[in-house]
Amino acid sequence: MNSSLRWRKFVNVVMLGLTAVCVTVAVSALLIILGYLVIHGAESLSWNFFTQLPKPVGETGGGMANAIVGSAKLVLLASMIGIPIGCIGGVYVAEYGGKMFSFVIRYTADLLNGVPSIVIGIFAYTIIVLPMHHFSTIAGGFALGIMMIPIAVRTTESFLRAVPRSLREASVALGASKWKTIVKVIIPAAMGGIMTGIMLNIARVAGETAPLLFTAFSNRYWSPGWNQPAASLPVMIYTYAIAPYEDWHRQAWAAGLVLLAMVLLTNILARLILYSRRASASR
Repeated sequence: MNSSLRWRKFVNVVMLGLTAVCVTVAVSALLIILGYLVIHGAESLSWNFFTQLPKPVGETGGGMANAIVGSAKLVLLASMIGIPIGCIGGVYVAEYGGKMFSFVIRYTADLLNGVPSIVIGIFAYTIIVLPMHHFSTIAGGFALGIMMIPIAVRTTESFLRAVPRSLREASVALGASKWKTIVKVIIPAAMGGIMTGIMLNIARVAGETAPLLFTAFSNRYWSPGWNQPAASLPVMIYTYAIAPYEDWHRQAWAAGLVLLAMVLLTNILARLILYSRRASASR
């Protein structure tokens, strides 16, 4: 009996140590990446980086104001496409879809979520760029919007199904129809989780590069409207990183730091929204 107890304690200590090592490795990798970006990118950050256009080849300085604005436009357009479609699809699957039809939608969403982003870029290039005969912000936003749909569907469905069934029954018992129950009771109850999923979804597509190479391409100037090629931070990082100019390399590090900071802030905001919702629900 004592030997069995000692063996269980030994196994417990070993497994606890392994989990601690794995957590340390994961956190260390993130800290190393952050530290490396801060060291190499902070020295190139300045007010000009956020307000000026890129300088011509051979000149030092300049900034990526056009890429920052372009990334914002692309993410905004992608959100206008992917979030409504994904959220409405998630509501349908959670509240209206039958077992077989819901399974098909979930399976399709999971397959679409697993499609490489470069394939989605080629698809958007074929159906938008080729007929229009030029790259555009619309094509880039469309490609990113497609990538947002499956995540929005799955997160919306998951959080709606997490709403207690008693809330549905209480609403129906008070005479509310099913659609009113969904709009007035279920969706507000799951809004914190849905918003968290949306924020994480935005953070994910904000760093995509491959689809934009086939759709929005790039632009070293301002891109007015939505029907012209647009610069974006991921593509500018790629372009500057492979260039033979040292100043471009420094700006690529700075752009990487800005992009990572935007993604981290979005994730933190999503966590805060979820935490505040949970705190208000527990009161």
